[in-house]
Amino acid sequence: MSILQRTTLAKALNAGLRRAMENDDKVVLMGEDIGRLGGVFRITDGLQKDFGEDRVMDSPLAESGIVGTAVGLALRGYKPVVEIQFDGFVYPAYDQIVSQVAKMHFRSGGAIKLPMVIRIPFGGGIGAVEHHSESPEAQFAHTPGLKVVACSNPVDAYWMIQQAIAHPDPVVFFEPKRQYHGEKADIDTAATPAPLFTSRVARTGTDATLVAYGPTVKTALAAAEAAAQEGRSLEVVDLRSLSPLDLDPVLDSVRRTGRCVVVHEAHVNLGMGAEVAARVTESCFYSLEAPVLRVGGWDTPYPPARVEEQFLPDLDRLLDAVDRSFAW
Repeated sequence: MSILQRTTLAKALNAGLRRAMENDDKVVLMGEDIGRLGGVFRITDGLQKDFGEDRVMDSPLAESGIVGTAVGLALRGYKPVVEIQFDGFVYPAYDQIVSQVAKMHFRSGGAIKLPMVIRIPFGGGIGAVEHHSESPEAQFAHTPGLKVVACSNPVDAYWMIQQAIAHPDPVVFFEPKRQYHGEKADIDTAATPAPLFTSRVARTGTDATLVAYGPTVKTALAAAEAAAQEGRSLEVVDLRSLSPLDLDPVLDSVRRTGRCVVVHEAHVNLGMGAEVAARVTESCFYSLEAPVLRVGGWDTPYPPARVEEQFLPDLDRLLDAVDRSFAW
């Protein structure tokens, strides 16, 4: 047994990338400042020194070029992992992702695989401006041909990045940047991880179901802890995979609790919560004691850093939604 002790999410991603590169010399990394600097969040720290500039490549400041080059590498048998420095920087590459990356397998009638990973730090809470704190995950989950996942803790980060790299189809990999250097966990590197495209019950409960992913899993767990002090038992489900969605644990939970609240940092209108709410309502209509409620950012562009805490869903807003569910 090998244990990575007290590992942050950032260090877990670094360790996962390192292991993937050790196991397969076709894995290459590309991105802005990821080489000598190790990335703005230091996720790739030390990897260029150990694997060389041919496998950990600093790119120009051109996201479309980064992703386009990765498409060519994947077509030639490599497994490129590209880093988009911040969530809002992905839009120059959006055409490449939805027009080329997502369609190549279907366009070729299944003859061409495109094994590549697009890493995107996402979400707010770090005191940054717009283009540095956004949550664009629904735009990619809505695109057929893309797999979309979001880790929420160091253990999942370590295993999910390796599983995404090993997957034969393109994966958009969202990382909650405000959790990068937060809570630590021990990681058993000899363990058998859960399959990549599955959700998990992060906390069991009996009275209501909270559904979250990425940075809001921590918020949901804090809300469940606070609710327990008032005698309410809330179950928390971490989606982990946004496309495909694994809703079986969510549906099983809602059939027991009768109530469901979905939370994400992205604005509520046409967000991931809408899809989850629709599917839960379709499958659990006769079990529901109240409508499925959604908690998210406001329907505005991301605000200045000094007021972002009023924009982001927090413990109080989540508990208010739980109260409204029970009051129905």
